[in-house]
Amino acid sequence: MSNSTSNNKMSVMQLTLLTALNMMGSGIIMLPTKLAEIGTFSILSWLVTATGSTAMAYAFAKCGMLSRRPGGMGGYSEYAFGQSGNFMANYTYAVSLIIANVAIAVTVVGYASAFFDVTLSPVGTCLATIATLWICTSLNFRGPKITGYLSNFSAWGAILPVAGLSLFGWFWFSPTLYVESWNPNNVPFFSALSNSISMTLWAFLGLESACANSEAVDNPEKNVPKAVLGATIGVAVIYILSTNICAGIVDNASLVQSTAPFGLVFASMFNDTVGKIVIGMMVISCAGSLLSWQFTIAQVFKSLSDAKFFPSAFSKLTKDDAPVVGMVIITCTQTLLSFMTISPSLYKQFTTLVDLAVVTNVMPYLLSMAAVPALLSSEKVQNGAGTIKLCAFVGTVYSLYALYASGFEAMMYGSLVTFLGWGIYGVAANKLFKSGELRV
Repeated sequence: MSNSTSNNKMSVMQLTLLTALNMMGSGIIMLPTKLAEIGTFSILSWLVTATGSTAMAYAFAKCGMLSRRPGGMGGYSEYAFGQSGNFMANYTYAVSLIIANVAIAVTVVGYASAFFDVTLSPVGTCLATIATLWICTSLNFRGPKITGYLSNFSAWGAILPVAGLSLFGWFWFSPTLYVESWNPNNVPFFSALSNSISMTLWAFLGLESACANSEAVDNPEKNVPKAVLGATIGVAVIYILSTNICAGIVDNASLVQSTAPFGLVFASMFNDTVGKIVIGMMVISCAGSLLSWQFTIAQVFKSLSDAKFFPSAFSKLTKDDAPVVGMVIITCTQTLLSFMTISPSLYKQFTTLVDLAVVTNVMPYLLSMAAVPALLSSEKVQNGAGTIKLCAFVGTVYSLYALYASGFEAMMYGSLVTFLGWGIYGVAANKLFKSGELRV
């Protein structure tokens, strides 16, 4: 019996690959355009983000192994901040995913318009973004099985060309072009470093889900941290190589204007046909990622609803185990957000959404990292506690820097969203206290 169980478990390599797939998704495919705005100087931002993300990934992995409380980041936060911390971590995480998915939908539209050689007006881009959101949402109505199949298949649409570019793009790489693109706008050092931090962190969002499959691997206490570190470092290497190779193949001015940068790079390396194929693969990858994350958001809201912090409508499931009512409400919210962020430039709209998504996503990171000492004390962890606390500290410092680098506007709106969460919690907590389900 034990052998059979062991044979059904994932190896460390399989878990590492799965974690990398979850992180990469669609996060990278607009990065060359954003980073071209800063220049190849942005490699320094990559190194800062890779360090912070790796530290947080390790801390999350250890928390997942040690915590006895369910709920992911909410469960970790509860060790230090009680039920309010649990709610705020899950609430801000859910809001960040709502925003992030609109950004992913904008990416789908950008690559699709390049694939079909169509130039969309700002209103046209908005309507296409909304249509993309509703199509991907409706495909989730059949439940998690079809969602998992489609998203796992589609993820390779981005991973294969990006990994291929990292390995073989050097044959087309021009050191001269790369050096000329170092800091094209002569931005001061610290400003240039900060300007691309939010975009590089955007590419790592999802690292918090690294320990979701801990029960599917042998000896998880040792193997999950190995897989998390391996995946995060591996993804960081691919990100840094691929985006910097792009800057040595296509001139900076062309990258800044592109709505499908990887397609442009492959067209420059080979021909327009190959570029079109890559663009098509990226569209499929983005759509699959959006499909998966739309379902994930509905599940997060369902958890909040099950805990009676949100209306019961979010808990309703169909016979296919799909929270359809919650999905519809969420997509209506995203439709409104799409109208609110209309911009003359698709790239500008994408950047605005990314900055706001990063700010709201960093909130649960901060709560989780701050709760690490209390979690370790509560679970009476001594072996390796110092390393875990150090990683949590590094993750906290990096998260605060990422908030600063996201800019005043994103911080302001992100703060308003957080303050709204406190108001929602207050109303829900009052009802739970009266019913005896909340202890204060």
